[in-house]
Amino acid sequence: MNEEQILKARLNDLALKSYKQNIYTYTSFLSPADMAVFDTLRDELSYVGYETNGGLDICERKMIGFGSRKQLGYDGVWPIKLIVISPLIEKFSDELSHRDFLGALMNLGIERSVLGDIIVKNQKRAYVFCQENIAGFIADNLTKIKHTNVKCTIMDISEAGDISELKPLLYDISCIVAAARFDAVVAALIKCSRSEAVKYFQSEKITLNGRICTRNSIPLKDGDIFSVRGHGKYIYCGQGSETKKGKIHVSLKGYR
Repeated sequence: MNEEQILKARLNDLALKSYKQNIYTYTSFLSPADMAVFDTLRDELSYVGYETNGGLDICERKMIGFGSRKQLGYDGVWPIKLIVISPLIEKFSDELSHRDFLGALMNLGIERSVLGDIIVKNQKRAYVFCQENIAGFIADNLTKIKHTNVKCTIMDISEAGDISELKPLLYDISCIVAAARFDAVVAALIKCSRSEAVKYFQSEKITLNGRICTRNSIPLKDGDIFSVRGHGKYIYCGQGSETKKGKIHVSLKGYR
């Protein structure tokens, strides 16, 4: 069996277990590509309720929880914790990137699937969503990243929404595009040709509303959230007037 077949079998098993045993069941953290596989099973798994959760609405890596209050009569508890990784002495800290934090976590010998999104702030701190059963291990064993001694604080995910640093900061963007197509918007944003933008779609580096998107010619809708790997995350806010040459003004908001 290939990886996609294994994932489909696992999703089917968890859905059936929830339905037959009247319990909530949860996946590990799924990538946008994994979520696209789940999308192909939605009709097949429609007999059981489900929700997704990554810790925050903006998170791209999410768990699927099978079961619902209507079906089971009680609310489930997501097995997710938030770990805040921060330097012991900030003024002596290295500048730390997403890659640095992820590399240090993976060097502990854990699987990527037990980790959700890693949100880095000021090149000093990271907020890491992880499976509840691995949080203590990470907190006990992650003590250094590069040359920086760090500490880990475990928090409940219910507290994540109250952390001001995790609230998204948005800025306005205005672009002029030749056509209201997804690839044209991406090309304008990252300042490349449309043919170069298409390669991002082909190499699965574009997500749209939390799913990998390879359809470069589709039109975007107001409120669509998309990301371009290596270039950022954006909200599409619609199109405006045309220029004298027939091009279109489009408005977006970018996440800082």
